[in-house]
Amino acid sequence: MKAIIAVPITLGIIYRAWSHQTLTPTAIVAAGLTAAAHAVHPWSLPFVLLMVFFLAGTRVTKVKHDVKAKLTMQASGNSGGEGARTHIQVLANSGVASVLCLIHAYQLRQREQGSSTACYSWPGDLLIVGIVANYASVAADTFSSELGILSKSQPRLITSITFRKVPPGTNGGVTAYGLAAGLLGSLIIVTTSMAMIPFCSPKTPITGLRDIHGWTLTDRNRFAFAMTLWGALGSVLDSLLGGWLQQSVVDTRTGRIVEGEGGKRVLVSKKGVNSMHYKKRADVKAKLLQGEGKDGIPVQGTAVEDELDHKMGDMDKYDAKKKFRKASFGDEKPSRVVESGSLSLLDNNEVNFLMALTMSLGAMGVASWFWEIPFSTILPV
Repeated sequence: MKAIIAVPITLGIIYRAWSHQTLTPTAIVAAGLTAAAHAVHPWSLPFVLLMVFFLAGTRVTKVKHDVKAKLTMQASGNSGGEGARTHIQVLANSGVASVLCLIHAYQLRQREQGSSTACYSWPGDLLIVGIVANYASVAADTFSSELGILSKSQPRLITSITFRKVPPGTNGGVTAYGLAAGLLGSLIIVTTSMAMIPFCSPKTPITGLRDIHGWTLTDRNRFAFAMTLWGALGSVLDSLLGGWLQQSVVDTRTGRIVEGEGGKRVLVSKKGVNSMHYKKRADVKAKLLQGEGKDGIPVQGTAVEDELDHKMGDMDKYDAKKKFRKASFGDEKPSRVVESGSLSLLDNNEVNFLMALTMSLGAMGVASWFWEIPFSTILPV
C-alpha cells in the first residue's frame, strides 16, 4: 500500500475512533501500529481488509445499541453493550494478521517481487490464505456476537449435551440468526479479498493459452466459497471455546449476563467466603434479636438490618466489587453465579486471539495439503 494513500486513511480512522470514543487511547496507539504493519505490505489487500473489518465491526456494534444494552450488564452495575475497545481487543483480532502481513511482505521483497504489480499465482502463497482467514473469522465472530444477541429466539448453549437455553450474551450461546450474521460478516471480508487480491491471469498474454500459474473463474469461486465457509466456522469455534474455557456470569437479580470491562473476566465470590459471611451474619443477628449483652437491640425491622450492616461493614449491601446481594433479598445467596465455562481458563480477548490463530493456521494447513505446498513456506527465509 502506498504511503500517500495509507497515511491519510489511517489518520482519518484514528480521528474517527477518537471523536466517537470507539477506542481507548492505548487502543488508538495499537491501531496505528497495526495499520502500519498492514500498510508496509506491497499489496493493498491487508490494509483494506483491516479498514473494512474496523468499519464494519464498528457499524454492527452500534446496531440497536440501546436494545443490546438492556440485554446484558457491565461488571460495574451499568447497562451492558460494547464500550470503547482496548488495545488488547485490537491485538486479539488483528495481531495474527499483522505478523502474517510482515512475513509475507518480507518474502515478496526477498523474491524481488515487491511491486504492486506482482500477481498472486496458482497455487498461491499460504500466508495470504492465513490473512484472509483471520479477518473472515474475526468478522464472523463480531457479526455473530453483535447481531446474534438481537435474535428473537433464546440462545442455546453449544457445549451442552441438551443444548439448554441460556441468557442472551452467554459465551457459547448460539442462535440461527447469529450464525447467519456470522456468515454475512465472513462474506463481506471474502468479497473484499476477491476484489483486492491481484490474481494472475488464467491465460498467458502471448499465446492466450491456459497458464498453470493463473486463476480461472472456477478457481476463484471455489476459493471464495471455501474462505467464506471457513470464516463462518470461526464464529462457531469461538462459541465452542467460549462455552468451554470462558466463564459466563449471570446476575441472579436480573437474569442478565455480566460483561467484564474490556473483555476481562468477571469475578464471582467464592461459595466458601459467602457461606462464612452469611453464617457470621446469622449469628450476629440472632444475638441482636435476643437482646444479649450490650449489643442487644430487641427491635424488629430496619433497626436490626442497619445495626447488622454497621457490624458487618456493610458487606451485605450490593457492591460491584464485593459481589453480595442487598440484605433486602433475605435469601443469603450470592448475586452472581456461573452460567457456563466453569473451567474459566481464558477471558474474552484470549478466546478471540486463540480462535483467530487457530483459524489462520488451520486455513493455511488445509491450503498446504490441497495445493501440495510445504507448510514451512510460511516461514521467512
